[in-house]
Amino acid sequence: MATTIRSYKDLVVWQQAAALVELTYTLARRLPASERFGPVSQMTRAAVSVQANIAEGHGCQHRRVFLNHLSISQGSLVELETYTILVVRLGFVRQEQVDEVQSKIGDVGRLLSALVRALRRPPRVPNPSP
Repeated sequence: MATTIRSYKDLVVWQQAAALVELTYTLARRLPASERFGPVSQMTRAAVSVQANIAEGHGCQHRRVFLNHLSISQGSLVELETYTILVVRLGFVRQEQVDEVQSKIGDVGRLLSALVRALRRPPRVPNPSP
């Protein structure tokens, strides 16, 4: 049974992106205060951008515009992933401290890709009755 999508809040990808934002903020609190205007700011901004662009794109009336916003979300997701790698490489946190965020990044990435593929498929045209 298919679920009716009435709002961007009904999209599983948006819900998972919300969880990613929460995990990112938790990780950001573990970083040194001296990095508040560096990786902390960039990580949280990128995570929020993923979720916000899903919502904004869903609110648009045209599939092409929605796809563009999903593309921006994918870019922000890769940006966030890059920051999680960077904070480990710089020694601000251990790999185990970013594992959950990186796992959620993978989840959201797969959901975004699936939504993009679904939106790129041509709409079904019902067969005419004989």
